[in-house]
Amino acid sequence: MHTTLFRTPVHFYRTTHTLTMSASATQQAQGFLDFVNASPTPYHVVHTVKTALKQNGFTELSERDHWPGLIKKNERYFVTRNASSIIAFAVGGQYTPGNGFAMVGGHTDSPVLRIKPISKQSKEGYHQIGVETYGGGLWHTWFDRDLGVAGRVFVHYPESGKTVAKLVKIDRPLLRIPNLAIHLTTERGKFEFNKETQLKPIAGLVNTTKEADSGCCKGDELSDEEFHSVKTIVERHNKELIDLVADQLNVKPSQIEDFELILFDTQKSCFGGLKDEFIFSPRLDNQVTCYCATDALIKSVQGEKLASNKGIHLVSLFDHEEIGSLSAQGADSSFLPDIIERLTKLTFNAEVDLKGELPSSYLLPTMAKSFMISSDMAHGVHPNYAEHHEPYTKPHLNEGPVIKVNANQRYVTNSAGIVLLKKVGNLSRVPLQLFVSRNDSPCGSTIGPMISAKLGLRTLDIGNPQLSMHSIRETCGAADIEKLVALFESYFEHYNDIESTISVDGVDA
Repeated sequence: MHTTLFRTPVHFYRTTHTLTMSASATQQAQGFLDFVNASPTPYHVVHTVKTALKQNGFTELSERDHWPGLIKKNERYFVTRNASSIIAFAVGGQYTPGNGFAMVGGHTDSPVLRIKPISKQSKEGYHQIGVETYGGGLWHTWFDRDLGVAGRVFVHYPESGKTVAKLVKIDRPLLRIPNLAIHLTTERGKFEFNKETQLKPIAGLVNTTKEADSGCCKGDELSDEEFHSVKTIVERHNKELIDLVADQLNVKPSQIEDFELILFDTQKSCFGGLKDEFIFSPRLDNQVTCYCATDALIKSVQGEKLASNKGIHLVSLFDHEEIGSLSAQGADSSFLPDIIERLTKLTFNAEVDLKGELPSSYLLPTMAKSFMISSDMAHGVHPNYAEHHEPYTKPHLNEGPVIKVNANQRYVTNSAGIVLLKKVGNLSRVPLQLFVSRNDSPCGSTIGPMISAKLGLRTLDIGNPQLSMHSIRETCGAADIEKLVALFESYFEHYNDIESTISVDGVDA
């Protein structure tokens, strides 16, 4: 039975307005709200996805292991890298080596403020936290917001000698970046700030009676037990912050070796609009893809659907897209090629187990038959700034996913991909929109070009339309969540049959 990705026992953020959406669309949108509220960081996104996959029969694999003998037809699996990227896949019951893969790719990260490695600061009687900008955020939207702290913490356990990564989420207003009052500005209404000196949250008031920073002694004056090659966490960060993190993890502050913590808006993702037709939320870019692709993958393998499928369904969710994807776990890494190569080298015996490896990989013929949907959010038309859109391609919220086109290959959509997705859209009854940037406007990019080039893979760029992209609070259409899930589900189920009817390289003169 399909399990919704993440459910809270009580929904505190629903309104009493009459919904225009169907019950299924409302439930799908609510599932997304719960998902994003549980996932303030890429580590939490991967944890939430893993939980849903495990609840629906997916088995976890490790890159450290040899895979022959572990994978079977008509079964489903997932593997993570750095706990911030995840690849999940399902092997069709009729799969044979060389058959095509139907893939969806997205990213787990969003523009955020990350706590610096030495963050303890104070000024004018205030405790402050040093932060670093990550990605291309609309940073002015972070002012006057109630900010919590979340991320990954490495904890040392002396009894076992092991250091273990733990997730932490302090979901209450701890920090705030205050605006400057309009009466104190030299040019009223003009808002400019320095990201290093003025985008700095306050965390509390300094105890003026006695509160001094602990200095670091010279290494040769300390015993082996006291010496640390790098200053301890308590020395580098505000003590009260470390105490809060340690308390949530039920450990001593001295057990915390290091962490990667970011700030997040504690206001929950919620329905909005007169008839709840909107979703107001942080991190729509790109947790909409993370939720929709995972839910569609789960739905596509239920019942007997997977048993009759000839291909492999795959979802790849990468970290670090917002900063270029060039990392060990980004879309420009070896992660996806490594997993695909493993799968295309495995061979089936007469029964169902993948018992051994082929003498040579089926990677090249498999990629020639495969397809990647690069899914990232799209720019919906803004009613106050409609002139920034190309006049004939203005995507609207709640009118379906947007196929993104760019002649300069910032998006890698081509006509063959559009033909394929039109067929998928017809089968799933999902309307599709088109987007192209104005010639005098810059165009963003996605993981599509790098994956397409790296694997020689046919790829199409798509995404749900939204407003306020890269703001701390973004807006999308509530009904569009169900549409994207339905499109992906139909794609997974029907890709191999559709793909064989479209001739790309056999062009007739």
